[in-house]
Amino acid sequence: MAAGTTFPGCNLRFSASAARLFHSPTSSYKDPPPAAIACAATINKSGVFVDNQHRPAFPTISDGGTSASNSATRRNTHSYGREFDDGGLTLKDYLQQSKEMLRSDGGPPRWFCPLDFSEKRSQSSPLLLFLPGIDGVGLGLLLQQQNLGEIFDVCCLHIPLADRSTFKDLVKLVEETVRSEFCNAPKRPIYLVGECLGACLALAVAARNPDVDLVLILANPGTSFSKSRLQSILALIDVTPKTLYPPTVYMLSFISGVPLKTALATFAKGLPLQQTVEELSQNAGALSSYVSVLADVLPVETLIWRLKMLHSAAAYVNSRLHAVKAQTLILSSGNDEFLPSQEEGERLRRVLPNCDIRQFSDSGHALFLENDMDLVCVIKKSGIYKRGARRDCVTDYLPPKPLEFQKVYEPFRWTEVAVNPVMVSTLGNGEIVEGLAGIPQEGPVLVVGYHMMLGTELVPLVSRFLLEKGIVLRGIGHPLMFSRQKEGGSLPELSSYDPFRYMGAVPVSASNFFKLMSSNSHVLLYPGGMREALHRKGEEYQLFWPEQSEFVRMAARFGAKIVPFGVVGEDDVGELLFDYHDLMKIPYFKNSIQKLTDEVVNLRYGFFVCTSIFEPGGNDVQGELANQDVHLPIILPKLPGRFYYYFGKPIETEGRKEELKSREKAQEVYTEVKSEVSKCIAYLKEKRERDPYRSLLPRLLYQATHGGFRSPVPTFEL
Repeated sequence: MAAGTTFPGCNLRFSASAARLFHSPTSSYKDPPPAAIACAATINKSGVFVDNQHRPAFPTISDGGTSASNSATRRNTHSYGREFDDGGLTLKDYLQQSKEMLRSDGGPPRWFCPLDFSEKRSQSSPLLLFLPGIDGVGLGLLLQQQNLGEIFDVCCLHIPLADRSTFKDLVKLVEETVRSEFCNAPKRPIYLVGECLGACLALAVAARNPDVDLVLILANPGTSFSKSRLQSILALIDVTPKTLYPPTVYMLSFISGVPLKTALATFAKGLPLQQTVEELSQNAGALSSYVSVLADVLPVETLIWRLKMLHSAAAYVNSRLHAVKAQTLILSSGNDEFLPSQEEGERLRRVLPNCDIRQFSDSGHALFLENDMDLVCVIKKSGIYKRGARRDCVTDYLPPKPLEFQKVYEPFRWTEVAVNPVMVSTLGNGEIVEGLAGIPQEGPVLVVGYHMMLGTELVPLVSRFLLEKGIVLRGIGHPLMFSRQKEGGSLPELSSYDPFRYMGAVPVSASNFFKLMSSNSHVLLYPGGMREALHRKGEEYQLFWPEQSEFVRMAARFGAKIVPFGVVGEDDVGELLFDYHDLMKIPYFKNSIQKLTDEVVNLRYGFFVCTSIFEPGGNDVQGELANQDVHLPIILPKLPGRFYYYFGKPIETEGRKEELKSREKAQEVYTEVKSEVSKCIAYLKEKRERDPYRSLLPRLLYQATHGGFRSPVPTFEL
């Protein structure tokens, strides 16, 4: 399809050089109609336009846990343990495409679809509308769109430079589009992603449409305009002759959304010197060319118009924040050159009833153009992705992609060096082998074991399953990882649990366990829960399991394999100085523990709550196990030893559904699982005494002479 092609009736206009499509409204300029998103066509990266009217169905993305149908998705073309290039777009692409859009600009605001991912995206994917910053170009998600396009229907708003629509005009345009899409698919969520001015648009539309299922993702909202340096510039402009307006370059830097700092971010990639110089030169040249074109086509008066629009937008939205009920995620930059974004993010979190925040301390104003920014990864970690009216943490879960996982795992990579985990498993014939070969590849599989102090075994365990087996091990966790009873309390920020949500953890409930089993997932279960993870002095490696055997009958219902496992090593990394009993004797700590416990929903970290989830009126957990106080024991660190994991022989439940409906029979299997976990722990405690590399220094010395920190270190003989 040649550039400049027009579809009769739709007035579609293409520009192959800029790799984009516009839908130009044919009605009055002052009263733009809702965007005809269904009539859109898109262009792929190679420049080939594709009709986007009829999208083929695609299976819903799942964790790929163990089902054969998802094995291709789980075992991506790229290994989780190997670095690779994601092949995405770069800042240079953004600058070049923005330049082309500016040169051919004109007409009223309109929507465009950047890329076609119909073959990869689920037919039930939600709609994402991108609302640009003060530049209005609409390509702010260009570096993110390849990943976004696989899980969203993405459409972007373009506001031409010469356009003089007021903020209320833009609100009307977006609102009409939102209402139109809502009427066509009332149960389909609509995501409004906005930066600066676009964030104000999103908040305004949400305030006016509380009945629409909206999810707002706001990067550095312009609602803080009155507290920014831009307010001073605008006040100065009002009393300054045109010939003495503030330096155009400074204002162009803001309106373009690409400060020089972003263009120079190449240094942070750690590339070889020659490649760094080459990429830096390309980015600098593209930025210079882009700003030059912007200066040619953009009068200073237009800049002032946009700044005044942002001023009015902030005032309009701030007076209506009380009406915003939509789920909101604020993304705040710590080095925003123009707006006090971190302070504003905290203010909005206090004002909005359903709001969470993620902070990016080292990022600037153009957050979506930062080299290390991955919006899809942020969405996954914050747990806000959904395909229906309510989020289903099982079916709406998006499994990690290799490059994403590398970025998330990087801050925890030190644990590999510090505790250098040893994992052994048992094959079906009873043979003990090194690694995870004994873990069944196909599910459902229930991995049941011992919870070390503070859950320190989790990171090596979950990451090794993914790196070695390509399996997402989905844990069942305490509600404190997913929600808060009140804001501003003593509990850690929800963002501190992002890696657990990213790796598939779900809140404790019978329905979630049922869904995981029915989807053939690998599920991680700690029957001892928080009581085990916060044990007292002298209780290391003791199991605190409830008496009832409910998880056995659920596993049998789906023919799941139960893999018992033990883990040791907590006593080699720290010594428990003050446990729960010690802390409760100190008034300060006693008050803190009471406050923490009051904030937490009293569900155990493991699986079962005070009432049996299978039989009405059942009572399977009582006393201390059911009412575990939340506290943080004081631990004296040691020079780290080594973690050891032993996975026992899988216990089959397939074909035993009717048999294990009997409480007595289920209890026998439950006792067997518990006994096997204890045996695994005893085996490891004995074997680690024969490991010459149990201590850190011998391991470091071995690695220093055998290829570095990533070299495998030998262990005891099996």
